[in-house]
Amino acid sequence: MATKHEQILQHIDSLPIGEKISVRQIAKDLNVSEGTAYRAIKDAENKGYVSTIERVGTIRIERKKKENIEKLTFAEVVNIVDGQVLGGREGLHKTLNKFVIGAMKLEAMMRYTGAGNLLIVGNRTKAHELALEAGAAVLITGGFDTDEDVKQLADELKLPIISTSYDTFTVATMINRAIYDQLIKKEIVLVEDILTAVNDTVILKLDDTIENWYEYNEQTRHSRFPVVDQHLKVQGMITSKDIIGYDKQTPIEKVMTRNPMIVHGKTSVASAAHMMVWEGIEVLPVVDDYHRLEGIISRQDVLKALQMIQRQPQVGETIDDIVTNQFVDVTETKGDQFYRCEVTPQMTNYMGTISYGVFTTIVTEAANRVLRTHKKGDLVIENVTIYFIKPVQIESMIEIRPKVLELGRKFAKVDVEVYNEGVVVGKALMMAQILDRT
Repeated sequence: MATKHEQILQHIDSLPIGEKISVRQIAKDLNVSEGTAYRAIKDAENKGYVSTIERVGTIRIERKKKENIEKLTFAEVVNIVDGQVLGGREGLHKTLNKFVIGAMKLEAMMRYTGAGNLLIVGNRTKAHELALEAGAAVLITGGFDTDEDVKQLADELKLPIISTSYDTFTVATMINRAIYDQLIKKEIVLVEDILTAVNDTVILKLDDTIENWYEYNEQTRHSRFPVVDQHLKVQGMITSKDIIGYDKQTPIEKVMTRNPMIVHGKTSVASAAHMMVWEGIEVLPVVDDYHRLEGIISRQDVLKALQMIQRQPQVGETIDDIVTNQFVDVTETKGDQFYRCEVTPQMTNYMGTISYGVFTTIVTEAANRVLRTHKKGDLVIENVTIYFIKPVQIESMIEIRPKVLELGRKFAKVDVEVYNEGVVVGKALMMAQILDRT
């Protein structure tokens, strides 16, 4: 049986795109408390198929596919620019495919404006009207209003007309930043991207016996399987170690490992890799919010994904990318390797000196690089201890000298010293687990 929370989520999911949602109405329709309805609506918002807009309310929006994540809905634009919806509220769930800056003559502006666009323009009422007729939504900058008949037209065409107090340049920057952030998110590989779906996963039930384990083991040549109850909720994991010394008729429930480690679909692959290395796990069940099995991921799946991530070009640059792009490899005559890096304005804090977070990134990257020259494999950083750091001014050139202290088959320890003009400005110790590519 689905819980009340699940029932509300299913109900919200079944509502038409663009439908307005209220706590009171949901509570009344489904005979639940307003508190329960509110929590479910917030959950739906976190899952990305509901959006709440000030002075408009909560509306059902289209759930985004990963490949389309850089497209924004007009509802998201309203929230990005702290906007006010003047008309066309029923079109807030629609997706914009590009935005046009209206800083030219009217005829030229209309040549660039088409269906699904967002025209960003000041208090030019005729431009507002023509854009709506061309199938575009309008974002009015500078806090201006528009004529009543333009608002009526927006309502008729179900195309939003939004007003914001920000100027055109600021608005364009804000929307670009939001799209850019979405692109960075798109590049992060999640567990849901690589899992083996539940329909393709061999699972055992609580009332199965060890004999069933042997049958599946023979069929698949695998030895680790999730154990679920009648509602598909994960209750345990069973491996070849668990069944040693037991009769074949023993129920699985008696020998399985209870409360196994699990991950969610939205967990990043990097985080799952860390769990698997730290706990020495070969297979992780993937569950939904209600602990129901969605599939499994194996160590091999994670390794393949990590290797794929390293080969992929990033579309949106993160701060880490900006920092590591500054790295220059230097090899001294005696064979020691170190790195040079310029401290750019983006790498500094409000005092104009290198920020603590950037320093951590520099140390980690240097240790990573030096370990890669010794060992093939993916690293999962376990611990970084910065035990000395001095201010480093903007536009300084620093030298990063990593030194491998210990290197085992599955573990590494690296000491890193950072110099500026021959003076030590930072010291750190990094420990990492190594994932063998076998």
